[in-house]
Amino acid sequence: MLMSRLRPQYTSIEVANIHNYYERLVTEVILRSDPRATKDSDFLADVSCVALNHLPPRYIRYDVDMSFFMSPIEREEIYQKVQQAVDHTLDFVVKHEQEKMENNTSTDTH
Repeated sequence: MLMSRLRPQYTSIEVANIHNYYERLVTEVILRSDPRATKDSDFLADVSCVALNHLPPRYIRYDVDMSFFMSPIEREEIYQKVQQAVDHTLDFVVKHEQEKMENNTSTDTH
């Protein structure tokens, strides 16, 4: 009973607005970088998760707040970091898929 009085009062809508600033940027870059991402939602999700794990989290409530307080140089730096993370991840995923296919092919021939 005492604990319930000490909990902050907030709505689920307030909490739902909190997100990682990089999520939207990563998705946009992936969609522009690989046409497969527009057709394969699992591929898009997998690449997004791995790319986001290569970036520092930046949690915000509203994208406009982040954009307003960044200089053009900071925006460009962030975009470059996202592009590098996505490029690295796409290379990793493609290489992993090729290795998996090669392993399946070599297993099938034995």
